[in-house]
Order: sequence, then structure tokens, then C-alpha cells
Amino acid sequence: MLGRKGSLTVVCLLNAVFGCLTALAPDYWTYLVLRLLTGFSTGGVGLCAFVLATEPVGSSKRGVAGMSTFYFFSTGIAMLSGIAYIFPSWRELYIASSIPSILFLVIVLPFISESPRWYLVRGRINEAMTLMRTIAKSNGKHLPDGVVLALDEDVNESYVNEQSDKQGFAAKEAITGSVIDVIRSPVTRIRLVLAVAINFMCSVVYYGLSLNVVNLDTNLYLNVVLNAVAEMPAFTITAVLLDKFGRKPLTIGTLWFSSFFCFAGCLMGGAGIWKVVRMICGILGIFGMAGTYNLLFIYTAELFPTVVRNVALGCATQSAQMGAILAPFIVVMGGALPFAVFASCGFVGGLLAFYLPETLNRPLYDTITGMKQGEGGLSGV
Repeated sequence: MLGRKGSLTVVCLLNAVFGCLTALAPDYWTYLVLRLLTGFSTGGVGLCAFVLATEPVGSSKRGVAGMSTFYFFSTGIAMLSGIAYIFPSWRELYIASSIPSILFLVIVLPFISESPRWYLVRGRINEAMTLMRTIAKSNGKHLPDGVVLALDEDVNESYVNEQSDKQGFAAKEAITGSVIDVIRSPVTRIRLVLAVAINFMCSVVYYGLSLNVVNLDTNLYLNVVLNAVAEMPAFTITAVLLDKFGRKPLTIGTLWFSSFFCFAGCLMGGAGIWKVVRMICGILGIFGMAGTYNLLFIYTAELFPTVVRNVALGCATQSAQMGAILAPFIVVMGGALPFAVFASCGFVGGLLAFYLPETLNRPLYDTITGMKQGEGGLSGV
């Protein structure tokens, strides 16, 4: 309803408001409600920003562009460690961590355009074409006068000729989609179930390893920084290999890479040199899972057409949030058990990824019908 940019504006605003109000909470229950509301808004920030950043990008550069967005995520985690050190009071910390949302609303969002794909599925072809011409001009290119955007299910000669003959490219009827549409189609239903399960397990490991630093008996601030720094080369390596090996093999490989080092970590003792080795296993585990976690955003976005992409990616993101909720309960078990659980989740997630299709160099489809036509019906599963 609001579009990618409109949704991002709303969730950023709510994130800033609820974050600042949390700092003023007079009691625990007020604090609890405000943190719950903050969680609702925070979960949508990364989702809307990622979709908005990747939808206008072609298939040859989409992987690199998508992975590049996550450098800012890891940089934020590393900066959070320093901010927490400077502002030890939790009230001050909540205000300080809410300021980036305010700065984003004022400095960045006014200069961001809406996704042309969203305009297209909403039937606003004129706005989509205007935006595409602006993008082409900024790249030193020029769109020929006869070029017209069309939904993949409508790409045929009669439609293009009809639209190109109309002054201003008259809008078609808007096409919308919901989670019901995703479940109704056998192709997208299977993909959604697998994406939700893999995202859930990946999140358990990713957030679990981040929180498990409290069990390692090492410097807490240093460990958080090392984990954040370890993620950055994971993004670079994944981005380089993404278009060479494909989404599916890389997803399986990074999940099992993390699983291996988590399993090794559960075998290490907690004293002497073994404590350091266990810490290194945790860093390598989060190195692999960081690559998976962010790769899944790209992979999931490519598995679904534009009309339900935000919905499907939202379901996958919500399952990841459920994994993040479960992670602390695993961490409090202490000892070798957390690493054992993380290893199991990574291994099972890799097995499930075998049932997903490869999306390398495949187009971003606009509608479910267009995706079925493009992939030959159920053979796309």
C-alpha cells in the first residue's frame, strides 16, 4: 500500500520514537511494551531497505549490490560496542542507538526513489518509466523512445504496441498479492516453507553465537567487535563467489562451514588454551553464518515475484526473528550445549537448502503467473 520507500519511512520513524520512549520508561512493564513495539518496527527496517536497494538492479549485479548493503549492518554492530562503552547507562544507550534512524530519515530518505518494480505492479507505468529514464540518465545512458515497461505475464507484441501508442503510457490495473497467494501456488508454497525453516535455523545460530560471548570468559566488548569484524570478509568472499558458484551451493556451503566449527567448539574445554580455541571456533562459526544470513536475503528475494516479494521476505524475516528470540534460551544452557545446538541447526539448514531451486542469472519475475510461465510451471520448484 505504501510502497518500499513509504514503508521504510514509517518503520524508521517508529523505530526512532519507540527507541527514545524506551529510555523514559518508568517501570519494567512499560519498558517491556516499548521494546515489543520497537521490535515490530525494527524488523521492517532491514527488510524494506534491502528490497528497495536490490529491485532496480539487474541480475548480473544484484548479488554484489545485495551483499554490499550488509557492510553497514556489521559496521553498526561494531559501532554499537563502542557506543555501549561510552554510554554505560541503558537509558542513554537507547537514545544514542535511536539517533541513526532519525539521521536516516532526514539525510538519506529524501534522496531515495521508489522501486520502479513496485510502480509497475501497481499499474503506475508512467511513474515507472519516468524513474527508469532518470536512472538511465544518471548512468550516462538513454532509453529509446519505443521502450516500455511491462509485466512479465503481459510481455507480448500486441501489448507493447498498444502501450507504446498511448501518450504517457496509460496505467494498467494494479496487481496485488498477499501471503494467501503465496500459499495458494504450489511453486511459491514449497519455497516459502523452505525459506522460513532455513531462515529460522540460520538466525538461531547467527544470534546465538553473537550472544554466546558471555559464556566464553573473554573480554565482552572485544569479542563483540571481533564477531562484527569477522562478518565483513564473509560478505566480500560471498559476494565474489555468489555469481561464480550460484546461490544454492553457496548457501549449503556456508551453513555447513559454520556447522563444522560450531561442532568443533562444543568439543573444546573452557580453560587455558582451549578457551581461546573455542573463541576462535565461535568467530569462524559466525563468519560462515554471517555469509548465509545475508545471502538468504538475496536468495529469498529472487525466489518470489515482485507482487509477493515483500510478503514472502517478510515471512522469512519474521521466522528469523523467532530464531533470534529462541537463541538466548539456548545460550543460557551454558557449557558445550549451545555450540552443539548451533551445529545441528546449521547442518539441518544445509540439508533443506538442497530442495530450493537455483536462481543465478534468472530474472526477477513480477507476478506468480509470469514466474510459472518463465520457469515452465511446476518445474521451477
